[in-house]
Amino acid sequence: MNPSSLPSKSTIGVEKAIKNQKDIALIVSKHLFSTKAKHSNSVFSPALINSALTLAASGPDGSSVSNEIFSFLRSSSTDELNAVFSKLVSVVFADHSSHGGPKITSVNGVWIEQTLPIDSSFKDLFENVFKAAFDRVDFLTNAEQVRIELIKWAEDHTNGLIKDLLPPGSVSRQTGCVFGNALFFKGAWEVPFDKSYTKDTEFQLLSGTSVSMPFNGVVS
Repeated sequence: MNPSSLPSKSTIGVEKAIKNQKDIALIVSKHLFSTKAKHSNSVFSPALINSALTLAASGPDGSSVSNEIFSFLRSSSTDELNAVFSKLVSVVFADHSSHGGPKITSVNGVWIEQTLPIDSSFKDLFENVFKAAFDRVDFLTNAEQVRIELIKWAEDHTNGLIKDLLPPGSVSRQTGCVFGNALFFKGAWEVPFDKSYTKDTEFQLLSGTSVSMPFNGVVS
């Protein structure tokens, strides 16, 4: 299988594709907050979900899952997905810390079992188009060590905040490929909070119940 071609702006309605991703984000958030997040706080990144699925659709085994991914992301081809991905990398994940803005680091990685036959140009696709780490690893005889290395990769790229990306048993000798991505964000409030203004206030949950939470009022 040959890797997908580079994005072609003349044949892709990138703006429409990005609007589709916004619609999908609303669908995912509605499902998440009605099931997994009924009684807890949750944060998710629609952009990272898109990135991970784009990597999967463009990977060595992409043909087996691409139709499902196209349907979910409301896309027609890997070219279109790649164009949206490029837009995300250049705009959404842009790091403005050098100009006083928030620090944002987005990283992607692909690890493929070293004995699997793949086209050599996949390495170029992932490293140069997706700006992703790419490595051939030994899942077959050394899966646990690979799992530990992937955990360290995530920890290193999130300033130590993600320490358990892959739980024990999640990688085995049957694993053929792992796609990973991580997002690090650090920003400062334009108007810093003063702890002395913090007080407990009733907070309404989606379930209809309420809890007491510390709130901070900003004084101008």
